[in-house]
Amino acid sequence: MKKIIGIALGLTLVMGACKNGKTIPENEKTTENIVTMNPIYYKKLDVNGVHIAYREAGNPENPTIVLLHGFPSSSHQYRKVLNALADSYYLIAPDYPGFGNSDFPSPDTYTYTFDNLAKTIDQFLELKGLSKYALMIQDYGAPVGFRIATAHPERITAIVNQNGNAYEEGLGEAWATTKELWKNRNAETEKAMLPVFSLEGLEWQYTHGVRNPEVVNPDTWHLDYLRLSRPNAHKVNLDLFYDYQNNVKLYPKWQQYLREHQPPMLIVWGKNDAFFPASGAEAYKKDVKDIDFNIYDTGHFALEEEGEAILKKMRSFLNQHL
Repeated sequence: MKKIIGIALGLTLVMGACKNGKTIPENEKTTENIVTMNPIYYKKLDVNGVHIAYREAGNPENPTIVLLHGFPSSSHQYRKVLNALADSYYLIAPDYPGFGNSDFPSPDTYTYTFDNLAKTIDQFLELKGLSKYALMIQDYGAPVGFRIATAHPERITAIVNQNGNAYEEGLGEAWATTKELWKNRNAETEKAMLPVFSLEGLEWQYTHGVRNPEVVNPDTWHLDYLRLSRPNAHKVNLDLFYDYQNNVKLYPKWQQYLREHQPPMLIVWGKNDAFFPASGAEAYKKDVKDIDFNIYDTGHFALEEEGEAILKKMRSFLNQHL
């Protein structure tokens, strides 16, 4: 039995270095014929008494990419990016306060606004000693990221944008109930938002607009549901939904930043996103000259279904600009 196991193991090792029965020369090895697993580290950093959890991968001497997640997710949404690009880049993916594995301070001690989330993440990046980095933004990552970019335009080397909106024409039909909340926040308009926090509502956010729901990992919405079931979670996220109207007011400022500083931008957008449809992606063409524009037939979390295609685009774009 030991001899059989040894032979099988040896064949596995040989096949890992072969293609079609031939040995692959070192200079011909690619990500298509060698599977590598880059280690991801799960860390925490104290930022003014709030422990910010973050995922870290890659060599800090390589160009840095900061990955900013959306609602209702966390750095977990970037697991494919962290594993695939850590061979060439240094990747940092923080969880905002109240999200993922970061501390969830009481709303009595931490004000849940996008200004405050961005301030905390900006301080986190400074504590990490990061002075030059590309941003990857999605959903909430856009208002957090653009606040950081407008505060420190000299730090931003490029932007990878996956359904991260900065234009009013990019607000889709799914914002109807949120806009009612903006007009008049009361018990009735808050109650209308509650289905968003249900397990079915969270599943819809991940699977709406995808071609094949079976490729979307159900752990995504189950993890989010667990976190959104904590005490105060609904209140905190309703506060953020209500505060989102202040992001819309800042859209002109963010657009001015794009026009003046012209960060290279990669658009990898799921066109079937009910929150941020493709019109939001098209709008960036008005202000950004160096733009690599890609639209995919998928939904809000495009990496779930189109991860392989997006990662190839990212590697090509980042190799060119970083």
